[in-house]
Amino acid sequence: MSNFPFLSVLTVAPLVGALVVAFLPRHRPELAKQVAFAWSLLVLVLSVVMWVSFNAGGDRFQFRESYSWIPNWGVSFTFAADGIALVMLMLIAVLVPLVILASWHDAESSKRSVPVYFALLLVLECTMIGVFAAADVFLFYVFFEVMLVPMYFLIGSYGGHQRQYAAVKFFLYSLVGGLFMLAAVIGLWVVGGKTFDWQALSQVDISTGTERWLFLGFFLAFAIKAPFFPFHTWLPDAGGAAPAGAAALLVGVLDKVGTFGILRYCLPLFPEASKWFAPWALALGVIGIIYAALLAVGQNDLKRLVSYTSIAHFGFIGVGIFAFTTQAGTGAVLYMLNHGLATGLLFLVVGMLIARRGSALISDFGGAGKLVPVLAGVLFFAGLASLALPGTAPFISEFLVLIGTFTVNKPVAVIATLGIILAAAYVLWMVQRTTQGTLNPALTEVDGMRKDLNLREKFVVAPLIALIVLLGFYPKPVTDVINPAVQATMDDIGRTDPAPSVGTVQEARR
Repeated sequence: MSNFPFLSVLTVAPLVGALVVAFLPRHRPELAKQVAFAWSLLVLVLSVVMWVSFNAGGDRFQFRESYSWIPNWGVSFTFAADGIALVMLMLIAVLVPLVILASWHDAESSKRSVPVYFALLLVLECTMIGVFAAADVFLFYVFFEVMLVPMYFLIGSYGGHQRQYAAVKFFLYSLVGGLFMLAAVIGLWVVGGKTFDWQALSQVDISTGTERWLFLGFFLAFAIKAPFFPFHTWLPDAGGAAPAGAAALLVGVLDKVGTFGILRYCLPLFPEASKWFAPWALALGVIGIIYAALLAVGQNDLKRLVSYTSIAHFGFIGVGIFAFTTQAGTGAVLYMLNHGLATGLLFLVVGMLIARRGSALISDFGGAGKLVPVLAGVLFFAGLASLALPGTAPFISEFLVLIGTFTVNKPVAVIATLGIILAAAYVLWMVQRTTQGTLNPALTEVDGMRKDLNLREKFVVAPLIALIVLLGFYPKPVTDVINPAVQATMDDIGRTDPAPSVGTVQEARR
């Protein structure tokens, strides 16, 4: 199976599925949902087979494919996956079917075309897979930009309050970032011998000044996409307005394109510039952790609160990347996966709660656990995972980031640790005010609040809960895939882990 074109098939399959779903009759919405779900399961099965076929001890990039596209420009459809990309591809394959199940009635409530909604989800899956699988810089840029289109329509056409404002803001922020990257891509093509192939460009010797400018072009695009402070303001609006399923993909996967881009392009292609900009990047990460956590504490809108928690979590990922140790780097990549699982679950559960109440305001809840105890319990679990409780997957990644950073930059690690305390504050405050305490009498008058999780919704949350617990106790299958890719990235920038002190070695021997 190693010769099977996994990446091109995985990229094209959701697009074909989207075309099929889009042309189904509008008067048969159930058929559109079923076909979209079945197609997403096909992508999941192929992804699992690809995961099993991946050799963690083999070549850095596997499943490589290359097809000529624009030969005069040195552009080709080149796909390849290392351990980092593979983990993100599996996250997409797992989340999309669950999002489709969770969004079963979202399009109907918006009174717009049901087939188009689910077709947009499949188009989004196509672009997300393409952006992580691309091994050609120009191809990556194309997917990076095209990815905006389905999400724009999901927010603008199927979202809630202020959806059009949020969709335009999301689109413009990402588009501006993309323009910076386009300038850097052209510059890289000029200095790189007129090629866009990642492997060829990674061997190019670039002058210090040029490298820093090119790094900055890529980094600005990725910092906006991630989003890092102070480029974060689009996310609370987009996350608050988007349908819950689309928001889960927005914060669970799309945002990871920013941090993935830094790992795949900024660090290996511009190693000296990465080291030169690292203190600034670490500062932005630490500020984002504290700033976003404080803003999350003050939110009254559930979806905006979850969006701010994501900004804080991306601060941890940024710190892990720019600490330049294998422990912190592995923790950052693992955090990308675990954040997608935990925050994806949190967004989906919050969406279920909002759909029942008809409001996203925390002040409109209170004591909801007395009416929907199972849903309240899942919300509590998702919140504990989000604050990285030991025994959940995010704890492992957060611990690796902090301990890996502490070995090289103690002040940054200590300040970042304050974010854990603030995370406990905003998560527990959210849970207490929505599902605990005295029952809000207004909830008893809402028919939806008398309906606990149904079978379909249980099928949505159960796999995510299982993965979060499993990876919280046994992350080895994932770290074995991630570690070689992270080590190779550290080698690209010429960084090695600090050697333990003499005292530490002697203590260990005792």
